[in-house]
Amino acid sequence: MGLETALALQAPAAASGLADALQVSVPTLHRMLQRLPADRLVSAGKARRARYALRRPLRGVLGDLPVYAVDASGRAEMLGSMALLHPQGAWLDLARSDWPVPDESRDGWWPGLPYPFYDMRPQGYMGRLFARAEHRALGVSPDPQAWSDDDVLHVLSQRGGDASGNLVLGDAAYADWQAARLTRPAPLAPAQTAAAYAALADQAVAAGVPGSSAAGEFPKFAARREAPGGAVSNTPHVLVKFSGVDASPTVRRWADLLVCEHLALEHAAVLPGVRVARSRILQHGGRTFLEVERFDRHGEHGRSPLCSLESANAALLGDASRDWTLLVRRFAATGLLAEAGVQQVAHLWWFGRLIANTDMHAGNLSFRPVAGCLSLAPAYDMLPMLHAPLAGGEVPVREFEPPLPLPPQRAVWQAACTVALDFWAAAARDTRISEGFRALCAQHRTRLLQAAEHA
Repeated sequence: MGLETALALQAPAAASGLADALQVSVPTLHRMLQRLPADRLVSAGKARRARYALRRPLRGVLGDLPVYAVDASGRAEMLGSMALLHPQGAWLDLARSDWPVPDESRDGWWPGLPYPFYDMRPQGYMGRLFARAEHRALGVSPDPQAWSDDDVLHVLSQRGGDASGNLVLGDAAYADWQAARLTRPAPLAPAQTAAAYAALADQAVAAGVPGSSAAGEFPKFAARREAPGGAVSNTPHVLVKFSGVDASPTVRRWADLLVCEHLALEHAAVLPGVRVARSRILQHGGRTFLEVERFDRHGEHGRSPLCSLESANAALLGDASRDWTLLVRRFAATGLLAEAGVQQVAHLWWFGRLIANTDMHAGNLSFRPVAGCLSLAPAYDMLPMLHAPLAGGEVPVREFEPPLPLPPQRAVWQAACTVALDFWAAAARDTRISEGFRALCAQHRTRLLQAAEHA
């Protein structure tokens, strides 16, 4: 077995392990490594931490992928270069960046992709729209869930100029990002916004991702608009969820839930230390639209990094729990999150449960990396999903049983309960919500008041 074969079987490999595999001394092994072409060998780590690997091509092209980071002012800088490795994994040094790095990756070695890239992949309704439109040109499956890590990197390196967060991978995607700064049309004026949203919704529906709302996911599109009525806005960049246009019970329920999501975000902003994504409701052409400002975008061109709890947990903890409060306590125990962040998440977690949000998965909480630690990003996707229609479109009748706290959780529970009661009251009187669902919200407020007597 030759050196390249030995390297291709394990990445990264220590000199002693390679020497044993080749049955040579470590000094001889080092001489063999020095004879390898520089464009084939990746080495990192000092002294006993030194490891070696072979570069692996992406779609037949052998070469590192540049990674660019865009700051809040819109200025891009080189963050580093990423090399793909045989037989799998990657090398990218993030130890000198703001991103928290697990110990096994502090020298740049990653068993899969560096975790910031997993949140950049096209996903959800818009990701499936993109995949259906571009899969032939990019040579990938029309289902983004079926993409391999190499597929994700190929797509991001070619079309990832506007991915979530602030990273841009590869020169082609960077060139697209540069071009978009010069060629994108002006943001929608306030008087144009509602009609433009109706047209964009029609386009999204015509492009076809069938059954999204029925499967528990709102259809959506991205847009840029001026702030309404001269209001102060962080960014013109928004994501817009929308309901259907018919008067069926299913469509009516989804429209009610969009209004509830807006109200939930407004009320969550009252929780101690919690920041939320700014939102508003528009109604036009029979549709209800929920517009949410992107908090990873700043002004016209600025960006900030972003990481979901799901990706951070997978890379930094590897905990199977779905409980946000347990996961952030583990982050705090390792010094990755301040105690204030733990309390913010605890208030948000209880608020969500007390407004019947049954879809609080790890992809619905995000952080910003700051100086090697995590800072809680604004809240989003907070709504009473208990009452979402079933996949077949049926609108079920479900009972709301508010969860009660353990004694150490009582203070946070009571603070969240006060805000949740205000949310249910606001939803019960909001005429943008159907009469039947307003009555249900009033019942839930009464039920929560009863539960508070026993907390």
